[in-house]
Amino acid sequence: MIKNNIFYIGVNDHEIDLFEGQYDVPHGMAYNSYVILDEKIAVMDTVDARFADLWLSNLENALSGKAPDFLIVQHMEPDHSGSIAHFIEKYPNAKIVASSKAFTMMKQFFAIDLGDAAITVAEGDSLSLGEHTLNFITAPMVHWPEVIMTYDSFAKVLFSADAFGKFGALDADEAWACEARRYYFGIVGKYGAQAQAVLKKAAGLDIETICPLHGPILKEDLGYYLNLYNIWTTYGVESEGVAIAYASIYGNTKKAAEMLKDELLALGCPKVAMMDLARDDWAECVEDAFRYGKLVLASITYNNGVLHFMSTFINNLVERGYKNRTIGFIENGSWAPNAAKVMRGMLEGCKDITFTEANVKILSAVNDENIEQIKALAKELI
Repeated sequence: MIKNNIFYIGVNDHEIDLFEGQYDVPHGMAYNSYVILDEKIAVMDTVDARFADLWLSNLENALSGKAPDFLIVQHMEPDHSGSIAHFIEKYPNAKIVASSKAFTMMKQFFAIDLGDAAITVAEGDSLSLGEHTLNFITAPMVHWPEVIMTYDSFAKVLFSADAFGKFGALDADEAWACEARRYYFGIVGKYGAQAQAVLKKAAGLDIETICPLHGPILKEDLGYYLNLYNIWTTYGVESEGVAIAYASIYGNTKKAAEMLKDELLALGCPKVAMMDLARDDWAECVEDAFRYGKLVLASITYNNGVLHFMSTFINNLVERGYKNRTIGFIENGSWAPNAAKVMRGMLEGCKDITFTEANVKILSAVNDENIEQIKALAKELI
């Protein structure tokens, strides 16, 4: 039991290799679901359809022979809604509670018309279960348009949908922040303004426990998690340091990036995060670009542009609303270096970006002039 007759009935998925078909999840994923036992019984979300039988078994064990009165659908992404049809088949008398957009999506996903079984809720609506009262908070575009969150005012629990989630199954022995940060900036990062709006709503609630749809239940030191989310949703700087992302072919551009790292550390930079865009996990690279306030992009010139690893990386930053950062460039080219111009052009749509005056222009291999340029760039970044 989590607290006040709220029970966990979710599942761990160790079969998955790529979450959403793109995020590497070596420690699997958790699909969280909860049940509140009161005069009326409410189930909070379902799980991926592949685990419907296990989830229904968990639910049945928690019910001890009773039947649920409500299924609360906070988010229609299939990893959470995939077992709705299985639930309806097993508990045909239960009411389904969701936003109007969620019911539209249910018809799209499952071709079902719930009729009188559908209860549509909006901002400020509530549902009494007895002691527990569920208060609904709309959270559009965090990170789908139909999302609602639910605050149980009796238990002081916030069911936060995908917010405060992380990669990794619940039995994974790992710190919360790293995989929560990678999850946030990969999946929710574009919608910082919308997530910030929901945080402001939550600020007025007396919250003792956060129950997300992925990752562990958060009970202790909630200020730590809320502070990180406030930094992330406002595109603030979480850690002092410099991130260096490089795309190199024969090693000369990589060498310049490593020389910059050494120079930065020698000048007292507290942290330099190096990213080999051809080999490192792309979502971790995106995570580090948002974690630090300063970023250096280092690329060779390729087909009068940049290597696709670099262009993909920059596109991932731009589509997630990258801003409030200082960016420097290292470019390389044997006859027509053009990478810095291309990279800067790709970032033109980003807000509140400061570009360094000192940059590095390599002609094939690092020379003495480049060493001085690297030192100048390091000093400006520091």
